[in-house]
Amino acid sequence: MQIRANGINLECTETGPKDGPAMILIRGLGTQLIHWPQEFVQGLADLGYRVICFDNRDVGLSQRCPADGVAADADTILAQIKVGGTAKPAYLPEDMALDVIGLMDALGIMRAHIFGISMGGLVAQLLAIHHSDRLLSDTIVMTSTRLRSPDLLAGLLAYPQTCGQAQDNWVAAHKAWGSHDYPMTEKAIRAEAAAAWARSPDVEGVNRQVLAIMNSADNRDALTAVDLPCLVIHGAIDTLVPPEGGREIAALIPNAELEIIEGMGHFSTPLLAPIIIDKVHDFITRRGR
Repeated sequence: MQIRANGINLECTETGPKDGPAMILIRGLGTQLIHWPQEFVQGLADLGYRVICFDNRDVGLSQRCPADGVAADADTILAQIKVGGTAKPAYLPEDMALDVIGLMDALGIMRAHIFGISMGGLVAQLLAIHHSDRLLSDTIVMTSTRLRSPDLLAGLLAYPQTCGQAQDNWVAAHKAWGSHDYPMTEKAIRAEAAAAWARSPDVEGVNRQVLAIMNSADNRDALTAVDLPCLVIHGAIDTLVPPEGGREIAALIPNAELEIIEGMGHFSTPLLAPIIIDKVHDFITRRGR
């Protein structure tokens, strides 16, 4: 369903009891709500959570957010970086955090548990920093305080692709950054990529998300003042955002808990779902507001 939030339209789904505590799941760069393993979403719902998944702005079925004077094709962005070290963004991660607050307002949710991965984990940090009064707990997954390495982010810029190329690229990403102890079959990876391409074949929105991350602030000082139950989860074999990023976040946030999962990389997979659910539910039961 389409929800008007923070002045834009966001595609979202709800699973679980309407009167359950809200759990909002925030995806990472370029990925869509369909990338959440159904085992993860339904597993949380079976525990009584009202699980809300949504497409971030600029991907999936949510609204595209171009801006005048902001490049969206990879070659132009790379040229701008080469000249000036960065490129102008259409929006910032703080705006994406406001999207979450707007989504909550539209759905009548006063406070929610947050679960954000990768870029979504950056958004989760900003929610804890700027909107902690709206949060019951915050789970920050496979991310860092500083997702701004120009070389790394430039390598994530997207080019137009066919469905077959999207499938090949998603298989390659799983091989490079995947959770190798909790793998998906190649057939499942290709099916997921095809479904995502069918919903959102354009890539300019992904590149605007890259620009937002490139221009993100350094959260380190602000995290030391967070007063909120926070759980930090990271994969021990994450080669895209190494586990040192999660360790730093957990060290900065007062009383945060840290879980390093052996065999987990930079992908949430169906086989990981019960492990992560157990850790999150245990944390919320003990410490959630």
